[in-house]
Amino acid sequence: MPIKVLFVGDIVGKPGRKTLKSLIDGIKKRYEIDITIANVENAADGFGITKKIYNELNPYIDVMTGGNHSWDKDEIIDEIINLRKLLRPLNLSPLSPGRGFTILSVRGVEVLVANAMGRVFMNPSESPFFALEELLSVFPMIKVRIVDFHAEATSEKQAFGWHFDGQVSAVICTHTHVQTADERILPNGTAYISDVGMTGCHDGVLGFGYEEALERFLKNIPKRLKVCKSNLKLDGCVVEIDPDTGKAIGITRISEPLPSE
Repeated sequence: MPIKVLFVGDIVGKPGRKTLKSLIDGIKKRYEIDITIANVENAADGFGITKKIYNELNPYIDVMTGGNHSWDKDEIIDEIINLRKLLRPLNLSPLSPGRGFTILSVRGVEVLVANAMGRVFMNPSESPFFALEELLSVFPMIKVRIVDFHAEATSEKQAFGWHFDGQVSAVICTHTHVQTADERILPNGTAYISDVGMTGCHDGVLGFGYEEALERFLKNIPKRLKVCKSNLKLDGCVVEIDPDTGKAIGITRISEPLPSE
């Protein structure tokens, strides 16, 4: 029986958290989910995460991943080591607090979940390719391996997927907030999608109001982005993995709207 993984795209602000909490139980039941992973680096008003929000999301998510906004809230720098479910990219400085991977037991099967961040158009970091290769070499006996690759450039994402095809069960990419339609299983058994999308408002620009974004583009005025609140959806995907081989046998893209209240 395959292990079924639900990966939830970047949760943006309070509207995203509301959407997740309203829809997650129904999705888990419908797809008979064994483990839930979500990117939470935008959960606090679009920028970072706090301990309070971690506790709010904790009942719904088994692993929370991050990215270039992981440190946007100062308090998390000291708190992350105590927040068992929260990851940050493993290819940050070796002096960075927190952890870039975790290992869970799912129906008696060990599952490795890792978080890596791209370098193209992103904050400076170590090579995500070399960092993940090193991590995988430490745990050769764990077959089920899931990676959140948080990156800007589609070319880097696709190259990452091809490089690790057959070495990991799934490369689920995040960061750009626009769900792509290229979900597939690569030739050697790795499930891949270039961006799993976002959870929150889909009536703005990447989860934020379009008015502030237009001020930036048209007038070069760096107005603070504000999370928008309409057309709420949960974007994500469900990956089915053979627990004996670690190979993916299915990937299903989902985009579920929050019913009107």
